[in-house]
Amino acid sequence: MAATPGKRPLHRTLKGCKYLQTHLQLSTHDKLSPDRNASAPKRKILHISTRMILGGSQENTVLSCEGQALLGHEVHLAYGPIYGPEGSLLDRVQSFRTPDNRGITTHVVPHLVRDVNPVAELRAYFELRHLIEHLKPDIVHTHSSKAGIIGRIAAWNVKNTRRPGIVHTIHGPPFMPLDGGPLNILKRRLNNTIYTIAESIAAEHCHRIVSVADAMTTQFLARGIGSRNLYETVYSGMETDAFLHAAPGEDRSSMRHSLGIADNDFLIGTVARLAEHKGHDDLLDALSAEMKRNPHLKLLWVGDGWWRDRLQMRINQLGLQRNIIMTGLVPPQRVPSLIRAMDVLAHPSAREGLPRTVPQALLCGICPVAYNVDGTGEACRDMETGRLVKFGDIAGLRDAILWLRDNPADRARMAVTGKDWCLERFTTRAMVHHLEHIYAAAEKLRPTA
Repeated sequence: MAATPGKRPLHRTLKGCKYLQTHLQLSTHDKLSPDRNASAPKRKILHISTRMILGGSQENTVLSCEGQALLGHEVHLAYGPIYGPEGSLLDRVQSFRTPDNRGITTHVVPHLVRDVNPVAELRAYFELRHLIEHLKPDIVHTHSSKAGIIGRIAAWNVKNTRRPGIVHTIHGPPFMPLDGGPLNILKRRLNNTIYTIAESIAAEHCHRIVSVADAMTTQFLARGIGSRNLYETVYSGMETDAFLHAAPGEDRSSMRHSLGIADNDFLIGTVARLAEHKGHDDLLDALSAEMKRNPHLKLLWVGDGWWRDRLQMRINQLGLQRNIIMTGLVPPQRVPSLIRAMDVLAHPSAREGLPRTVPQALLCGICPVAYNVDGTGEACRDMETGRLVKFGDIAGLRDAILWLRDNPADRARMAVTGKDWCLERFTTRAMVHHLEHIYAAAEKLRPTA
């Protein structure tokens, strides 16, 4: 492939793969100096993710890639095909350049798909192993359950090359809560058992496991997955400036006006894919009666997904069209301004690692209310940095939201406390430099030949 004039060529190694670059817009709190430590060893790093859609784990992965490239490493990113209404981070990936004009080489893995498909999974294993054998990376860093299981085993079993240091990040648990009817509970129990076995095998094929919340480590160890010394918590970095400082025209008042929200409206916002386990139905169950009584109680749903038509039909059936705003898919850079328009952020998700939308809301000065699942309670601490509700407690969810509406001083106090706490823990700089130490530890465990 001919190199673009003035640019380093980005090589393709899989048939049909694209080469892409990402654009870094780190905040002033997060900026990493290029090649910050000239004496530090420079690595070839391969990140592997199942899907590069708009989502928390994908944003974490891209920020890691960008920060590592700025530190002077050669960074590669492999991912499965992207499709559907959930958006993509590839536009950002395509525009990235370090100050010395280096990009991030990316590779499409054709059979790395989210749905369970044993034939595709076997083919993805060989595709990834071939890629790793070709690239000979120092570090393979996998993300998400499917890519994490297949990618770790592929990296461990490379032929005719030295095994890389292998690191996996748990962005969220693959295990589903056992709720619903008897058949649903049986299916989820089987699913959880399969994932427990697969994750246990994969844990034996890596050198370090990164948890985005302490709760992830606790859950995995409780299921007998790996040993305690494998795990280390690294909170997910994010670009904080956009949440801390409103751009012109993106202040709270301007955004509420653009959305048609009056000063006396109480706006409960959600930033999440319109998907089964994100809790939109629970919000309707909790608040529909109250919204019918009070037209000033409104919902703002930021995001899109496969459940959009189904949720829109339910809103119509409830007669709540005037109470609920659905933005559809929005570019990531618009999310801070939409959060700023809210009075409360609601995140009644069924499973999370540590949801990025909770610290993002706190950085904007907005108090969250969320279900107490997985790592959510590490950022949303009840009556300290938000309101935390037992999973599935519809009445408790309603009461917590209405309590926040009726107690604005407490709501503001908790938001300030949470903002200070998040500023200490969720910067991209902290995440990237913490990963540097983890990679160094993983490299020491590589076989010598």
